Formats: sequence, C-alpha cells, structure tokens
Amino acid sequence: MSHEILRRTTSLALVAALSACALGPDFKRPEAPANGGYAAPGEENLPAKADIPNPQSEVIGQRISGEWWGLFRSSDLDQVVRQALTGNQTLVATRATLQQAEQQLRVAGGALYPQVNGSASFAREKENLSTFGLSGPSPVFNLYQVGPSVSYSLDLFGGLHRQVEEQAALAERAGYQLDAAYLTLTGNVVTQAITIASVRAQMRAVDDIIADDEKNLGLVQTEKTAGVANDADVLQAASQLDNDRTLLPPLRQQLAVARHAMAVLIGKAPSEWTPPDFDLATLNLPRELPVTLPSELVRQRPDILAAEAELHAASAAIGVATAQMYPSIDLTAMLSQGALFPGQLWRSAATTASLGAGLTAPLFHGGSLEAQRDAAQNAYDASLATYKQTVLQSFGQVADTLQALTHDAESLAAQRHALESSEESLRLMRLSYSAGTVGVLPVIDAERLVQQARLGFVRAQTQRDLDTAQLYLAMGGGWWDWQAGKNSVQP
Repeated sequence: MSHEILRRTTSLALVAALSACALGPDFKRPEAPANGGYAAPGEENLPAKADIPNPQSEVIGQRISGEWWGLFRSSDLDQVVRQALTGNQTLVATRATLQQAEQQLRVAGGALYPQVNGSASFAREKENLSTFGLSGPSPVFNLYQVGPSVSYSLDLFGGLHRQVEEQAALAERAGYQLDAAYLTLTGNVVTQAITIASVRAQMRAVDDIIADDEKNLGLVQTEKTAGVANDADVLQAASQLDNDRTLLPPLRQQLAVARHAMAVLIGKAPSEWTPPDFDLATLNLPRELPVTLPSELVRQRPDILAAEAELHAASAAIGVATAQMYPSIDLTAMLSQGALFPGQLWRSAATTASLGAGLTAPLFHGGSLEAQRDAAQNAYDASLATYKQTVLQSFGQVADTLQALTHDAESLAAQRHALESSEESLRLMRLSYSAGTVGVLPVIDAERLVQQARLGFVRAQTQRDLDTAQLYLAMGGGWWDWQAGKNSVQP
C-alpha cells in the first residue's frame, strides 16, 4: 500500500468519525517552522575560494533523485546499491512490518461493517415431565439447529472510527519507517564504498612510504660503508622502516571490516561475496548540493513524517479512550432453523427469528476509564514532544553537515597546500643531496613529510565525500521516487 492510499484511508476514517459524532480531538498537522535556514549566527556557508579543490555550491530547493548515489557517477556503486535493495534482510523485515500494519488496518476497518456468522448445532436433550405437571417417563430427543446471525455496533460516539483512524496512522508510520530503512541502507552502502576506496588509497600511500624507507635504509648503509654515516643513522633509518610497517595491519583490518559490512548489507555472507575495489578517483564528488528549506524538510524527511504519523495515532487514541466512557448500542438479528430430525430442517414450520438491541453504559469502573483517557492524553503529549525533538535533531543534523562540508573544503585546500609545499621541499633536498651539500637523513625527513601530506590529503578527501553523502541523507534522499515505484526493486 502506497503512502497516498494510506493518506486517503486516514482521511476517510476522519470523515467517518466526524459523521458518527466521534469524540476526542481531530488531528491537525503541526505547523511548519518559520525559520529560513540552518546555520547559527556568524557561521559561514560553503567557501567559494578559487583555491578550493572541486568547489561545491548549495542549490536551494533543488529536488533530490531517489537514486541520489548516482551523483557520484560510479557504475560499481550503482550496481552494489541495487543488489542491497533486493537482498538486504532489514529492508525485507521492515517491508513485512508495513504489510502487517496494513492488515491491522483492514482488521480495524472490518468492525465498521455488520458482522455475519453462520452456526450449526446438535444437542441430545431429556425433558423432565414433572416440571410441566405431567407424569410418565421423560422423553429423550435430538435437536438440530442451523442458521445465520448478524450483529452491528451503531458506534454512536465514534470509538470504532477512531480505532480505524489510529490504525491508518500506524500503517502510515510503518510506511515512513520503510522509507527511512531505504535511506539508511543506501547511505550505509555508499559509506562503506567510500571507506573501501579511502583505505585502499591510504594503503597505497603507506606502501610507497615503506618502499622509500627501504630505499633510504639501503642508502644509509651505503654511506656507513663509505664512512659518511654511523650506526646511529642506520638504526634511525631501520627504526623508521619498522614503524611505518606497523601502519599496514590496521588498514588491512579496516578494509576487511568494510568489505564484510558491505557483504552483509546486500544480504550475503562475507565468504559468499566480495565487493568491487572502489577507488576515490572513480567516485566523482557532486558539485551542486541540494538544500531544502526547513519548512519543506519537515514534510519530506521520513523520520519526521513517521513521528508525525505516530502523533496522529496518539490523537486518535484519545478519541478511542473517550468513547469508552459513553454508552454503546449493539443490534443483533438471527434466523434459525430448528427440528427434531435433520429432514425437517428448511421447512417454514422450523423457522425461528429474533431481532434485538442491547445498550451497555458504563456506570462505575473505579475511575479506570477516566484514567485511561488521561493516559491517552499523556501519550499524545509525549508523542508531540518526540515529534518536536525529531524536528530539532534533523535541523541540527543538517546544520552540522553543512558546516562539516565548509570545513572539509578548507581542510582539503590546506592539505593540498601542505602536499605541494612538501613536494617542493623534497625536490630541493634531493638536488642538494645530489650536489653533496646534505646527507641522506634530511632527504628521508623530507620524503616523510611528503608521504604524511599524501595521507592527510586522502583522509580529507574521504571526509568530504562522506559528508556529501550525509547531506543527501539529511535532506531526505529522494525516498519519494523510490516509494512511488520509480526506483524501487522488490525482492
């Protein structure tokens, strides 16, 4: 069931509740916030400096595609995300939960209609004639009965209609929770892909560092043989090589964990599937970043919409609890065939009918009904506070991500400058070494600065990619296209 069907069902439940003089408050959506931005006073937007590598810009109000990960323009990433959408077990479970909520809505809606049942019975009876002032042996006979019965609740105060409204809101909440699961899944896949690419780039940089260390150790040993270097210089070069070799095992572990996590995300055991070797060079950074206004964000983030649906359900629950404090009227009708022998059934003489109405009014329940209504009101107040907190947290997440992107751009620019400066310093140091004006140790130090700058540049680039992906998630990630079936893949 799509969100549109759920919304229509909820609207119909509201109309029906009003026509039945439903008790309790009629739900109204919380007002959208009036603030027009996310940044705190004095905070800067994305820098537009010329020295920022691959500058990004905010585009206010730009629509986000359901396939938001496609903006990284990686065919491998697109393929893995689609595999996850078909195989992820969390998504399967959340979809089943939605279907369960839809069936619960049907159950609640069925109570609005007359309940028709059929019954058949057989009894062997013995009558005591003395009860009727007669004498003689008591006769024993068989009694056969068959026929339908109908019952219907008038629902004068709308309790049943409020129950339908409540279940419709809960089903809508389950739908938004499925959308949130979709966003979480796609975000996790993209995060693991960037992590794999980053770790592989760092491992290549460390391999280069180790290769330089080995070369430098050989040069120092040669200089020692020539009497230019001493044992301390050799130990220093060997110690640096040993220390740099310790950088690889943690990176290998991090790569293994990311690969295993991605396998689990697509519904496979790590032994069954290996992800592609993602590379930072093939993950293109999106240049335009869609930024949704706060007033629109509260109408498109699935976690906010799920909290709103939960608030709607809590509002309807007040009506359910209030209606239980008032009388209820049930209508019943029964048409029955009764006979002593099966062959006598279905004759007009065997037909009996009854029509009745029952009134049940609460008189004294020790205050439990009032407490139940007050508890429902308290639950609504809690849901309202939860909704407001969800909205505030979403605004904080967007503000954090926008500021992170600002600082990521500045950090990347600084890391690039550090890399360029260290590379120029190394070039000059090598010229001096070739000219015999410096020894090999200053060259080793200069090479180390270059490699450290390369690692810093990779990490800064990675953080910028991760925060870019996080912004798409914070803005809602285009789940509406996926929910409509445009980009969804059913298992």
